[in-house]
Amino acid sequence: MSGADEDRLAVAVVGGLHADARRAAVDEILRTVPGAVALHHDLSAATDRAVRRTVRDATGSLGGGGEAPLVNDCACCALREDLIPELLRLAGGGGHRLAVVELWDSVEPQAMAAVIAAEGAPLALTGVATAVDPALVVPYLANGDDLADTGLAAAPTDQRTVADTFARQLEYPTLIAVAEHAVAENSAPDEPEADDADHALLTQLTPGARRLRLGDGALGPALLHGFDIEAAAARQHPACALLPQESDEHGVSTLVWRRARPFHPGRLYAALEDLTCAAARSRGRFWLADRPDALLAWDAAGGALCVESRGPWLAALPDAAWEMVPAERRVAASLDWHPEHGDRCQHLTFTSPGLDRDGLLSLLDSCLLTDDEYAAGPDGWKHHLPHAFDDLLDPVA
Repeated sequence: MSGADEDRLAVAVVGGLHADARRAAVDEILRTVPGAVALHHDLSAATDRAVRRTVRDATGSLGGGGEAPLVNDCACCALREDLIPELLRLAGGGGHRLAVVELWDSVEPQAMAAVIAAEGAPLALTGVATAVDPALVVPYLANGDDLADTGLAAAPTDQRTVADTFARQLEYPTLIAVAEHAVAENSAPDEPEADDADHALLTQLTPGARRLRLGDGALGPALLHGFDIEAAAARQHPACALLPQESDEHGVSTLVWRRARPFHPGRLYAALEDLTCAAARSRGRFWLADRPDALLAWDAAGGALCVESRGPWLAALPDAAWEMVPAERRVAASLDWHPEHGDRCQHLTFTSPGLDRDGLLSLLDSCLLTDDEYAAGPDGWKHHLPHAFDDLLDPVA
């Protein structure tokens, strides 16, 4: 922690759908960081209209356990309402160097990190980690089940899937706690062990994160170094996201596809199912010829795709509005500025074992405008191309 944070209670967030790995990570932190305490809200009993809170250190349970009532039938809302008062209680009691917020299975670290950072003194968010068993990365990314169907939904309106939740848990933090060996000691004999391909997939999916293996004792100290909440948010925005890099290792590949020309909306829409199922994980940004001002986000995992508009491209904004845009986005746009299209571009990444790179490249390129279509220009694109994405996005005006 910096000198300015020395009088604050350091708070670290540890999450992950791999519950055994997450618990092993928190146990190691409590053993290796003197004065560390862990706070956990169990949302599994939310159907009984209560969220169970536990507080423990390396020796066992501490005072402060209990129940938090549901808020608007939302277990995750109850967590938000109860978390800060409990952290402030721990900070006021003194004697604690680090409070570890162990998130329940499907709670995403970005949301809770933002809540803690917004509180400020006497709390200091110093680290965010997701704990992972590498052997489970492929099956979790392939799991398109709704969280509600697996008992992991945090609210009645929770429409997330296992795969997309797990993907976001992986991609937000700066630390990945690899718990393979720690979990194996308590695993059933027939549970799979991670191989080189599993580790390669995890590495390619988390390019901006430091991977720490449990048992080395490095996770706890690493969570005290500090966490930049604004930089983390910028890494998730499709306009400047830190996406995987081109790679091919141990049968796992990442294809980075970048083009300047816009997509033909009809041909892309017809190819969505094949593109969504082509990789375990794909994401990025893209533009459609009939929506030239809209920056569109691509987010796919578990055989399901989310496409949404994330506002205008910088090239579509008046110059005066640029000062209101985060610096990270302006820098990212300047690196690939096109003389005609500005920051409009196709930048999609596909990561998967057994990726059909050639077939994927051919399919993606076939969805772009042809030379004749491109020559029609923006007015022709808007008025003569099908608005095939009106069912997924707001209709074109």
